[in-house]
Amino acid sequence: MDVIPAIDLLEGRCVRLYQGDYERSQVFNDNPADVARQWVEQGASWLHVVDLDGAKTGKVVNRSAIAAILQAVSVPIQVGGGLRDRHSVAQLLDLGVQRVILGTVAVEQPQLVAELCQEFPGQIVVGIDARNGRVATRGWLETSEVLATELALQMQGLGAAAVIYTDIHRDGTLQGPNLEALRELATAVSIPAIASGGVSSITDLLSLLALAPLGVTGVIVGRALYTGDISLKEALQAIGPGRLQDIPPDLGFSTFA
Repeated sequence: MDVIPAIDLLEGRCVRLYQGDYERSQVFNDNPADVARQWVEQGASWLHVVDLDGAKTGKVVNRSAIAAILQAVSVPIQVGGGLRDRHSVAQLLDLGVQRVILGTVAVEQPQLVAELCQEFPGQIVVGIDARNGRVATRGWLETSEVLATELALQMQGLGAAAVIYTDIHRDGTLQGPNLEALRELATAVSIPAIASGGVSSITDLLSLLALAPLGVTGVIVGRALYTGDISLKEALQAIGPGRLQDIPPDLGFSTFA
């Protein structure tokens, strides 16, 4: 299983939110590129970047910070946050981002997801962020009536290469991942599932590793890395570094998202 450090961008800085609350943000570094270099030096083979401003506004806001990260490291990165039209997706892929993560449009414009999956095969991932089992959209500011598992199945049918599942009530809390919900989702789909939210310890990572046979191929870790609750080097020794390093990035998500 792969351990993927998260870099959340807000006004050009590296921050972490508590349960997706923009009013409860904590700045960890004013230079996201330095953070990216730090994680790669410790062994990260991928980076997960979220444009939090973009998630609220529906357009790419932290483009310069993303470009700086791409220039700072040689490992591929995946980016999400506010990608709600073809132009935004193409803009990031042209910039050098390897994979993009769609969220809100998966609920509101599934046909667009289908078109993007066809145009950019292996580069479209769907982020499913759930609150009490239902999908949240628009930077987690709204909650739909769509069930997370139902959306995952629909996106698989449209050609999504993988899904990233985040339990909003666990995100940024260091309370551990929602294993039951993740197990349900991973069992429902055949494409890779990536866990996100609540990871606080090596024990949490090992509990997620038990879900690997169901198709959980990676875990995104945020706050616990920044607070020092988890050492990336120790995490990679415990459960990784997974199989991604053996796969050329342009082959898509056969074993990793």
